[in-house]
Amino acid sequence: MKRDNKEITRLILKGLLITGAVAVASTSPMFVSMALPKVTKYLSDKIKDKRKKNKRFCNTFYYLKRNDLINFENHGGQIYISLTKEGRKKAGKYQIDDLEIKKPKKWDRKWRILIFDIKNKERMKREALRGKIKELGLFQLQKSVWAYPYNFTNEIKLLRSFFGLTEAEMQVIIASYIENDRGLKNNFKLS
Repeated sequence: MKRDNKEITRLILKGLLITGAVAVASTSPMFVSMALPKVTKYLSDKIKDKRKKNKRFCNTFYYLKRNDLINFENHGGQIYISLTKEGRKKAGKYQIDDLEIKKPKKWDRKWRILIFDIKNKERMKREALRGKIKELGLFQLQKSVWAYPYNFTNEIKLLRSFFGLTEAEMQVIIASYIENDRGLKNNFKLS
């Protein structure tokens, strides 16, 4: 699949994950473009020819259907497009891949500390989580203790859900003081 097609697939799956099932008033998936504006914008930025844009959009939907990532269901003349179990899994992975923590202009002088305790039999899950935490830019204080100066509650909830962890296995602490935090502040370029 071409890079553009992969990006369209990614946007459609993520859009369906966020919006849930999309009701379509016609048998043409082009009506979905109103419900998934990021897909429409991406296509508009990349492809100027309207026919090519429509064809690419439709082809991507049929690709997703053929690969059992989305369902089309007809309920009383209304068509609903939704993710299959496999589609939700793939969309969730895309959502995790694109995850980033927004940094406010000013630090509120509070540390967010992430701690997790994942059993040794789930070592692969633990290592994948650790890799994503590093990628997000958290600072490792100890093996399963990480710190970050900005709010990451929503991102951690998403990670917890994606990895199938409980609040007991993965917790967030908000602290106004960490002993000897000079190295931590230097890492995040804070004063």
